[in-house]
Amino acid sequence: MGAGETRETIVAQADRLFYEQGYEHTSFADIAAAVQISRGNFYYHFRTKDEILAAVIERRQAGTRVLLERWQAEGASPAGRIASFIDMMIMNRVKILQHGCPVGSLCNELAKLDHPALPDANGLFQLFREWLAGQFSALGRDAAEADRQSLHLLARSQGIAALANAFRDENFLRREVAALHGWLAQQTAAA
Repeated sequence: MGAGETRETIVAQADRLFYEQGYEHTSFADIAAAVQISRGNFYYHFRTKDEILAAVIERRQAGTRVLLERWQAEGASPAGRIASFIDMMIMNRVKILQHGCPVGSLCNELAKLDHPALPDANGLFQLFREWLAGQFSALGRDAAEADRQSLHLLARSQGIAALANAFRDENFLRREVAALHGWLAQQTAAA
């Protein structure tokens, strides 16, 4: 495995472990074991856990941009594109039930730690917020209302993910996703 590939594997495994175990509870040794490299080789790529965190956040931001671009290209309408965001909870339900939302759980943990990377992690929410606001604008909402609706949808999705995780209740998750689709239909009809 080349240096670039090793670095990417470290970041991918750190991303998984930060999600499953939490940033604070994941050690260098955990990541090195997951990648199956020596700690010396590990330190060649990353000197601190904060450097790994920055790379994980960059990886998640890049993945989110790709996802949003795909939804934009594949969605036939703004409502259809927003529905893709809502359906993300169904697509990721197994992981959400086990570990919560990857964005929300990381941001919550970094906020509790008063970690300096929190604004960068919050950038993941900002990507969704701006994209959703663009979809609501395309439905005819003015900029302020489009932003309010995007935040409302983000807040509801975070609450659904948190409670589905806490109760390990897939039926709850499915009911709430259906309710969000009903809300979206009302928003579309109002347009």
